[in-house]
Amino acid sequence: MAAPISRSGSEPGAAPYGNFPNYSRFHPPEGRINLLPQGLLRSLFPAATRPLLGLDVGCNSGELSVALYQHLLGLQDSSSSPEPPGADKELKLLCCDIDPELIRRAQQSSPFPASISFASLDIMDSGAREPFLSSFLQRFGRSSFDIGFCMSVTMWIHLNHGDRGLLEFLALLASLCTFLLVEPQPWRCYRAAARRLRRLGRDDFEHFRSLRINGDMAESITRILTQECAMELVCSFGSTSWDRSLLLFRSTTARPQGSD
Repeated sequence: MAAPISRSGSEPGAAPYGNFPNYSRFHPPEGRINLLPQGLLRSLFPAATRPLLGLDVGCNSGELSVALYQHLLGLQDSSSSPEPPGADKELKLLCCDIDPELIRRAQQSSPFPASISFASLDIMDSGAREPFLSSFLQRFGRSSFDIGFCMSVTMWIHLNHGDRGLLEFLALLASLCTFLLVEPQPWRCYRAAARRLRRLGRDDFEHFRSLRINGDMAESITRILTQECAMELVCSFGSTSWDRSLLLFRSTTARPQGSD
């Protein structure tokens, strides 16, 4: 994936990689957080080695990453609250985005720098991705993440890398994570993104008109992960007010929780 196109204004079409400058204003974190049950992390990993390791792909400027961290650890929902002692030993969250400016904002505003790391990374660039992720995991003597988050990212991978790119992306996440929380964009969002680009006088997404994986994207992504990526659907937590499903998957080949 190429470097992000420079953005002017807040028109979403000016961010063809999903790197919207004010994303959380129109899709606020609480829209997802309120769907997730309390105590989710402990129910998934009741006896796992700590710290648990999480990977958030396409984290934008970090508001949702911070909200997920707070919710998973049962922390007070306030960015001004200090991190409780020992919280950094419970969960380490690595968050990446293709846009370095969004990452700079995330780093500057994060209330939990000891536990949440933000880094600029093109997840589809294997030459950059593999040494970066390996270096992070090796710090903890691990070879995989306990849980991954892919929140409204699949469409941008799909539009910019085509069907093959989407398949490779999902296979990558499945290989990296024991559990995976996915929020797929529905097909109508693809059409809307393409319209916005055309309205701005830009070239259409290279792969949009040739995508054979289309229609019900939540169903398609579930099928790919369960039939081709050795994962099983654990739970659907319902849909956000903007009509996107939150789907939790689990690897069927992962070793027991907390071991590597």
